[in-house]
Amino acid sequence: MTLRLEKNGKIAHLLIDRPEKRNAFTQDMWELFPELLADAMADDTVRVLTVNASKKDSAFCAGADIGEFSTGSTDPEWRAKNQAAISKVQHELAQAVKPTIAVVDGDCVGGGCGIALACDMRVAGPKARFGITPAKLGLVYPLHDTKLLVDAVGPSQAKRILFTGQILDAQEASRIGLVTILADEPYEEAMALADTMASVSSHSQQMSKSIVKRILDGQADDDAESRALFDSAFTSDDFKEGVSAFLEKRKPQF
Repeated sequence: MTLRLEKNGKIAHLLIDRPEKRNAFTQDMWELFPELLADAMADDTVRVLTVNASKKDSAFCAGADIGEFSTGSTDPEWRAKNQAAISKVQHELAQAVKPTIAVVDGDCVGGGCGIALACDMRVAGPKARFGITPAKLGLVYPLHDTKLLVDAVGPSQAKRILFTGQILDAQEASRIGLVTILADEPYEEAMALADTMASVSSHSQQMSKSIVKRILDGQADDDAESRALFDSAFTSDDFKEGVSAFLEKRKPQF
């Protein structure tokens, strides 16, 4: 199977497993991805999701399967189906309620870079390379995916990436904000980050994620809904446990 979901306690891993093709995505993979994502989001045990290659020495994702794409893209019906599937992945991953981490230690290009951008954070190793290359093919990057890029690196660097189609090494990607954490051992670093996030309040994380999204979408001031998010936390089970643990000088059990 080219995509699979593995669960390890509070952390789930959505694994891309097509190393012989540099983890390039086929139509079937784009269509399967949301099902695995939904499984992880619906499982109350799962607190954090990582997205990564199944093999540490392979590409994260080299984008679309060019063989399939070059044939199918001439068919308007296939093209519409493909675009809908990719859009569904990008939107649902970006809007996932739980924290998501892309772990990258190889090539992360085109649609693969889009997947990484749709995650909340990107942990990269020294061999990681990032690129968004529609300019090399005469194509146009979708608005939603472009917004994710702009949110990550700002408009000027986003234009540089899109206008040139250049491949950025891990150090440069980290310098401009495309990479959240650059580590010699990205898988170990990502697991430590996931473990830390899994140990604190999921309610707080999910509400914070919702608020950050509102800000990125242009909201600058509180409204009734955002005030309600703040106020409701004081009656949540997580708040009660957090206060009890603090007073009892113990680690909270969220």
